[in-house]
Amino acid sequence: MSQVPAQLPLGVGLRDDATFDSYYASAANAPLVESLMHQGEPDGEPFLFVWGGAGTGKSHLLQAACHAASDADRRSLYLPLADLGHFPPLMLEDIERLDLVAIDDLDQVLGRKRWEEGLFHAFNRLRDAGKRLVISARAAPRQLPVALPDLSSRLSWGVTFHLHPLDDADRLGALKRRAAIRGMQLPDDVGRYILHRGPRELSDLCRALETLDKASLSAQRKLTIPFVKTALNW
Repeated sequence: MSQVPAQLPLGVGLRDDATFDSYYASAANAPLVESLMHQGEPDGEPFLFVWGGAGTGKSHLLQAACHAASDADRRSLYLPLADLGHFPPLMLEDIERLDLVAIDDLDQVLGRKRWEEGLFHAFNRLRDAGKRLVISARAAPRQLPVALPDLSSRLSWGVTFHLHPLDDADRLGALKRRAAIRGMQLPDDVGRYILHRGPRELSDLCRALETLDKASLSAQRKLTIPFVKTALNW
């Protein structure tokens, strides 16, 4: 039976929709997704470092890795430092008991002595215990403003992937995949209209799809450009 991913007492959990199935991997990002999906296997990479700009899907992928670990009866922990970085790093204690630790938004705590030292020691304990670690940031390891030299060295030990932003064709593919998961048929012309008129962030576009899903079910209407205009007030 699948275990629930390890949760922090602070209430940080995983989005239900942040899975590998709902992630659209472009050709450029496919090697990263494959490495994350196989990280828990005996020959998987112990440490993966994922970097990319805002809106590229780093948080989605780290949460997807935790969902996959849970489905395989492995204990995982997702640490979004954008939300937790203002706390002391007490949540890093004993994390080597877990099978996978996913640390999101590393940038948020760099330059802070307690956090950098805590991360350095946590890294060593996870490595010595043979556990898995994935970290995300907005820049590659050698470009980050890390104050502690030993931590900077550790961050370069893993396999580093640049998470590339999606082009328009891939964004359409991602939108169609999310629609299909909801049981919606999204014609290409409607998808292109949404991409052209809607917000740039894919997460915001997915929220628009949720609105359309509810509206189409209520009105018993298929997705057309006139219907989208009315439902989203565009």
